[in-house]
Amino acid sequence: MSGNRSPIFIAEASSNHGRELARALAFVDAAAETGCDAVKFQLFKIDRMFAPIVLARSEKHRARRNWELPLAHLAPLAERCKERGIQFCCTPFYVEAVAELEPYVDFYKIASYELLVTDLLEACAATGKPVVLSSGMATMEEIVTATETLKRAGATEISVLHCVSAYPMPVNEANLSAIESIRAATGCPVGWSDHSRKPSVVERAVHRWNASAVEFHLDLDGHGAEYAAGHCWLPEEIAPVIARIRESVDADGTGFKTSQPSETADREWRADPSDGMRPLLHVRRAWESAA
Repeated sequence: MSGNRSPIFIAEASSNHGRELARALAFVDAAAETGCDAVKFQLFKIDRMFAPIVLARSEKHRARRNWELPLAHLAPLAERCKERGIQFCCTPFYVEAVAELEPYVDFYKIASYELLVTDLLEACAATGKPVVLSSGMATMEEIVTATETLKRAGATEISVLHCVSAYPMPVNEANLSAIESIRAATGCPVGWSDHSRKPSVVERAVHRWNASAVEFHLDLDGHGAEYAAGHCWLPEEIAPVIARIRESVDADGTGFKTSQPSETADREWRADPSDGMRPLLHVRRAWESAA
């Protein structure tokens, strides 16, 4: 996962595309227009995600078959991302999905629920592509084990997202200080995967805890399958948050104190130490020569 700016913003389309290609492409456009660096989808098969006993007894879980992303959508989604200048990411939920995604994705995302699946971690790492690991529900020991697994399997660019897997997440459970703890324990860049839908939480993750990335769930219009749960942002809600963060991060600068380009002309008009008068003596002499 790379970008010219920090933090990187990732729009999670989740299952709000409804298996419609036109709507999925609209998520790419919305992500680009709101200032994101990447858009993320999910590649799963219900029969490979839930145990047969769950599907046999739960209509709710069987209904998620309508959320599956068709493989035929990967190529047009990747192409639209290139056209819009943003990265394409997808979460594989079964091992074979890693190879199915490899020709298209710029980086992989491991979901919190799959953090313990070693084969999936190793398959993503073996591609040599960047891997983002979400850490909802995990203990620090589990996070460290997962990142070490990725490293041993060949991953060289690993990022972790601190996450609370509640939809929506209670603000008092955000525990944003864990961003720094995970960074120290893993040696990896650490960002924030947001389920709060609160600008204050996202901005604090960046400004106080230096989140390297912010992932958030996006819906286009309030009609996506997951919007009613309360954790998905609309484009008009997240766009000003991203713009505000970008502006404030740009204002932070490099930390090296020197004059700025906008100050160049005024430097010559500082008071000269010889008499305390403005401008500097050499500027006054130029004025005298021109008289």
